[in-house]
Amino acid sequence: MRRLSALLMAGLLLALPSAKAQSPSSDTTAASEAAVVVSESDQLRSEQRQELRQHVQQLQEPLYNPFIERYMIDEIKALRSDMERQRVEMIREITDRELKVANTSISYATDTVTYFFYLIAAASSILLIVGWSSIREIRERVQSIADEKVGKLVQEYEERLDRVEKELLRKSRIIQENQHELEITNEVQTLWVKATQETSWEQKIRLYDRILELRPDNPEALTYKADAALELNQHQWAISLCNRALTVDPDSGHAYFQLACAYADLGASRIALDYLKQAVQISDEYREQGRQEQRLLSLSQEPDFVSVLTQQQEGSSKED
Repeated sequence: MRRLSALLMAGLLLALPSAKAQSPSSDTTAASEAAVVVSESDQLRSEQRQELRQHVQQLQEPLYNPFIERYMIDEIKALRSDMERQRVEMIREITDRELKVANTSISYATDTVTYFFYLIAAASSILLIVGWSSIREIRERVQSIADEKVGKLVQEYEERLDRVEKELLRKSRIIQENQHELEITNEVQTLWVKATQETSWEQKIRLYDRILELRPDNPEALTYKADAALELNQHQWAISLCNRALTVDPDSGHAYFQLACAYADLGASRIALDYLKQAVQISDEYREQGRQEQRLLSLSQEPDFVSVLTQQQEGSSKED
């Protein structure tokens, strides 16, 4: 504050010499004094400027803070006034809306009650005109029609449910049969694997019997059982099993081949050769088996034996 007052005094001193310089005077002394004063004022002005610069450099906060605070206070006051005015206007608007809604609700309720009474009056008038008897007849007629429709719907849905139940029973029976068939198939497959791994012919026959219990008309089980019977020199039993297999499957080449082996062991060469021909006609694989089968060596004396076993080879060579 002292520096500010000093600065103000310096300004006044600067203003006074300038005013004296502007006033008209003819004295030389006044001019010299004025020159001295001007030089002193210039020196004082330079010192004051230097002090002013130092003072400005040493300032810690701006001098205009009070003005900013005053401005902010006025702005906040104006903002509060605006918010209060908007609040009053909003309350007034909400009140007007609520009054309008209340008026609309009251009008709607009044109209509803009025229409309801009109409806009651109209229904009462109709009842008085038509009479209770007609109303009773209409009610009974409507009830009878409804009962008829409901009865038809119930009957239709009962029929549908009956069909659905029958279909479900049929499908469940098929599923059970398929499941049972699958179990039998798995067991038969297991028995076949055991039979191929078994070395005892008697045990193989037991396994084939178990397969025949599960599949009574299995021609493969019959022919393999006949093969085992031949290994046990039960020729008649083997022939019977092969005939049974041919009854089930007339195109069983394995059955014909086993019959050829059985009759070859019994010495019936012609019958054995005929069965061998039938087996070869069904499948050419029995030609190679016929060459390797020891039981068929007795047929080598027959003239047709070699031609039966080599016919396919000759045919293939001609085609080449």
